[in-house]
Amino acid sequence: MHRGRNVDPGIARSWLLVNGARKELFDEAHGSRADQVILDIEDAVDPARKPDARADVVDYLSSGNKKAWVRINDHSTPFWADDVAALAGLPGLNGVMLAKTEVGEHVTETFDRLGGGTPVLALVESALGIEEAVTIARARGVFRLAFGSGDYRRDTGTSADDLAMAYPRSRLVIASRVGGLPGPIDGPTVSTSHPILREQSALTVSLGLTGKLCLQMDQLPVINEVISPTPSDVAWARDFLADFEARGRVIRDGSDLPRLGRARKIENLASAFGVEPN
Repeated sequence: MHRGRNVDPGIARSWLLVNGARKELFDEAHGSRADQVILDIEDAVDPARKPDARADVVDYLSSGNKKAWVRINDHSTPFWADDVAALAGLPGLNGVMLAKTEVGEHVTETFDRLGGGTPVLALVESALGIEEAVTIARARGVFRLAFGSGDYRRDTGTSADDLAMAYPRSRLVIASRVGGLPGPIDGPTVSTSHPILREQSALTVSLGLTGKLCLQMDQLPVINEVISPTPSDVAWARDFLADFEARGRVIRDGSDLPRLGRARKIENLASAFGVEPN
């Protein structure tokens, strides 16, 4: 499997959140199996320590040889403007995750203040954000949507039950499709149990989300495995594509085009993630 920094963020599976106030963890995260690393200067950091954490993140991303995303504070806070001002133009900044996105303007204003070239990953964490998901997905500068499942539950009083959480996840999947975005990124699994993580990652895939936030480095291999195509999927895709070429690319019936699209997608993902058929 490829290590994280070689994986296009548009198809990245594992997104590792790292406490921005713990700079001793930055290099370890950078060398981990995460497809993408997010240095967190929002919820992970006490308000009194945010200026110091921001300064450490800026210093880390200023050299150009270390790259990461940064989760910044939400638009409604006094920290937001300072975050975007400090991060704008840093050579190591891959993009920002905007916390508690609730309207498209939050994305666009962040994108513009960062100079108009830095992708914004919109973290949707509330009932309002879920209902505005299509508007957010169509906002200028948005790169991908992500689900802040913990804050969403707190905002709505929803349990962590799979059925209760199916609507917001599906809403983000549909909004992403409408907005022409890559598949959304699911919230993290807080349990330390790998069987539970595997089960929840499989649910992520079944609902159409294509990435997952992560809080612990030992979760990364499980997330990457479950969200990747299986070896049997890859074998089927390659067999189908070989047969399609052998018959002169002739479409035989109405099921061939959907199969062709699925096979090409699987092959592209398999190449990106280093998955081989059995």
